[in-house]
Amino acid sequence: MLWLLSLCQHWAFFHIYLFKNIEKLYSIYEKQVSLGVSMGDAQLQPTYPKNISFEQVWASLDRLTESQKETDRQIKESQQETARQIKESQLETDRQIKESQLETDRQIKDINKRFGEYSNRLGEIAEYMVAPNLREKFRELGFNFPKANRNSDVSDYDNNIFMEIDVMLENGDKALLVEVKTKLISDHVNAHIERLEKMRKYADLHGDKRSFLGAVAGVVIPDNIRKLALSNGLFVIEPSGETFRITPPSGNPKEW
Repeated sequence: MLWLLSLCQHWAFFHIYLFKNIEKLYSIYEKQVSLGVSMGDAQLQPTYPKNISFEQVWASLDRLTESQKETDRQIKESQQETARQIKESQLETDRQIKESQLETDRQIKDINKRFGEYSNRLGEIAEYMVAPNLREKFRELGFNFPKANRNSDVSDYDNNIFMEIDVMLENGDKALLVEVKTKLISDHVNAHIERLEKMRKYADLHGDKRSFLGAVAGVVIPDNIRKLALSNGLFVIEPSGETFRITPPSGNPKEW
């Protein structure tokens, strides 16, 4: 790159020299013609100005080359410094983003934990409110369950059957499994149906001939979820004033 720049500088300087001294060269040419010397008889030699030498011209070009080298060095250093600053700025930005993301994740985790605890407490409150009066309410519907248990669980390791039951009402012929939630959603309904199927399997493996009924209870139950539960043969238990009401499925409730 530098040799090309040097060549261009030589060429430019030659043209500058030629332009500045064209009148002197032409004067020499006319003088020699007037003496009878033609261009074909003698070779004219360029006459450089007395106030500049080839060494001075070369020195000037050399200084230009060194100046260009210094300029290139300064540009390179400036580019390197700019790149370094950009890299440091990017690293700092990435660090701040990472710290902000970690803090956001921590806050979300804390909120989820608090909300989960709050939901669990509401569920426990709902269980305490529902359980004592469930037997009386179902007696009004023609079902007699003298026995009521909260928070029952089944752990059958031999057959890989595990489940938890919020409230279980029992008599000699039937058992009613109740799932209690703060806000009932479709996943809860489907999970309770699977729970009833597991209970049927567990009972068959242990010689339990009782039939099993299902019910879902919720503080908040959307209309579509109520319809889903009822259409699957489940009782729906929900607040009504200072107490609660039980809506039976249309027709006979499903037995597992």
